[in-house]
Amino acid sequence: MTPVRVLVVDDSVVIRRLVSEALGRDPRIEVVGTASNGRLALARVEQLAPDVVTMDIEMPEMDGIEAVRELRRSGHRMPIIMFSTLTERGAVATLDALAAGATDYVAKPTGGTSVTDSLQRVGDELVPKVLALVGARAQRRTSSWRPDGTGPAVRVPCGATLPAHAVRLVVVGSSTGGPEALSRFVGGFTAPPPVPVLVVQHMPPVFTRQLAARLDRLGPATVVEATAGDPLLPGSVYVAPGDHHLVVRGRAAGLAAGIDDGPPVNFCRPSVDVLFASAVDAVGGEIVGVVMTGMGADGRTGSGQIVAAGGTVLVQDEPTSVVWGMPGAVANAGFAHRVLPLAELAPALEARLRGAR
Repeated sequence: MTPVRVLVVDDSVVIRRLVSEALGRDPRIEVVGTASNGRLALARVEQLAPDVVTMDIEMPEMDGIEAVRELRRSGHRMPIIMFSTLTERGAVATLDALAAGATDYVAKPTGGTSVTDSLQRVGDELVPKVLALVGARAQRRTSSWRPDGTGPAVRVPCGATLPAHAVRLVVVGSSTGGPEALSRFVGGFTAPPPVPVLVVQHMPPVFTRQLAARLDRLGPATVVEATAGDPLLPGSVYVAPGDHHLVVRGRAAGLAAGIDDGPPVNFCRPSVDVLFASAVDAVGGEIVGVVMTGMGADGRTGSGQIVAAGGTVLVQDEPTSVVWGMPGAVANAGFAHRVLPLAELAPALEARLRGAR
C-alpha cells in the first residue's frame, strides 16, 4: 500500500515537528513536506501533490483560511484538515475555514501538556482522520453507488413507502463534514419546522455554541445550543453542547431538553445514539431521524430503534458525504427509508412533516 502523502502547514517550528512526528509514527502515512505560511503552502502543494494538507489558521503573509480558499479556487480537492485552538476565536475561525472549503479540523494541544502526551493526542485524533478522508475520496472514485439509491452497496429493506405516522420530533446526527452539511440542511428549510429539531454534531465545547449561532443566521428556524430544561418548541433547532449528551425528557407541560454527562457512547459525547434512544423513549415512533456525513457508526443503533418503533429514517448519500461512515452504517444495516443527496434532505423532511399533519 502506498503511504498517504501529507503536507504539514504551521508557522510554529514546534508544531510542525510535533505534527510530523505524530503522523510519521504510522507507516501508512508519509510527511512529504512542511510550510510555515499559507503562501508557501500553495507552492508546496503544486510541487509535492500531497494527498492531505494539515493547515494552521493564524499565520503570517497568508493565513490558513485564505490558503484554503486559494487551493479550492485553483481546483485542488484534497482533504484539508485545520489545526484549531479550543477558544471562542478559534471556533469562529475554524467554522470560517470549513465554510471556505476545509474538510475537517483537529484541536491543538493545550499549554502545559507534555510532549509525549501531545504526540499521543495529536496522533490519536489526526491519524484516523487522515486515513478515513483519503479512503473516502478513493471510495467515491470507485463506488458503484448511484444517486437513486439503487447501488449494490446499499439495501433499503424498509421499502419505498415511508411509514405513515404522526411526528413530534426530528433528530439529526452528523460528524466529519457535518458543519457545512448542517448549514445546507438548516438553510434549506422554507419555513420554521412544525416540530422541534434536535441535533448532535461531534464537536468540542465552544465550537457547538458558535455552530448554533451560525446556523441561526441561515434559515427560518431558530437555532440555539441546548441547555438543560429548555422546552422543546416547534420552529426551533437545538444543538447538543460539546462534551455533553443531549437527551429528550418528558414532562407534564411537554418535552424538554436534558443534558447528560454520562460516559461516551461510540467514543463520542455527545452521541447520536444517545439522543435517538432518548427520543424513542419519550415519544415512541413519532420521530423522523436524519443521519448525515461522518466517520464511524454513531447513529446506527439509534436509527434501528427508531425504525423498530415505527418512525422514519433518512440518510445522506455517499457522493455528497465527506465520509460515508455514519450514514453508510445506517443504510447498510437496513434502517434507512431514503438515501438522499444532501440538497434533497431538507425538502424530503419538509414533505414528510407536511404529510404527518
